[in-house]
Amino acid sequence: MPSARRSLLVDRFLEELSKTLDIPKTIDKLGITEEDARAILKSLVSKGAAHKDLFEDIRKAAVKGAFTLNVDGASRGNPGRAGAGAVIRDPGDRVVKRLKKYLGITTNNGAEYQALVMGLKEAHSLGIDSIKVLSDSELLVKQLKGEYRVKSPELRPFYEKAVELLNSFKEFKISHVYRDDNSTADSLANEAIDGHKDS
Repeated sequence: MPSARRSLLVDRFLEELSKTLDIPKTIDKLGITEEDARAILKSLVSKGAAHKDLFEDIRKAAVKGAFTLNVDGASRGNPGRAGAGAVIRDPGDRVVKRLKKYLGITTNNGAEYQALVMGLKEAHSLGIDSIKVLSDSELLVKQLKGEYRVKSPELRPFYEKAVELLNSFKEFKISHVYRDDNSTADSLANEAIDGHKDS
């Protein structure tokens, strides 16, 4: 393969691989053979330490698998002025994206669901196909696990959208965490409220 073409293929391979850290998926996306992929990886290894981080990312992804999404909603008044916050971390526990959004007037539970929907949409747009969701809302987690019924007409559309988005991932898991373990998402939700200027 001419060197110019190989250089372009290496760049495309790294670009696609950086999105998901999934080598088989990258091979499929680019329409290359496993032999081509091995040749690209061997050429990167031969260049030494400059690519150590890439291979460490691949190793961690293989071991840990999923990206993590922390979500939180805040409402001052319940219902009151509300915000949503979310943090996406890669399998190496590095922050990929911080998200915050002012929601207007809604309840705590409405804000929690909107934070989840916001985070899942962003994870999807990043090409993530395996996600572990962490929330300090016991209601949200138990409803999505089917342990609680969704009785609120306000929450029903957000619940249905969250289920639709979760089912679009190849793998997903949702777990409850304590508030102290969700502090970054909580801070972002409150920043969204604080940063909004009422007209």
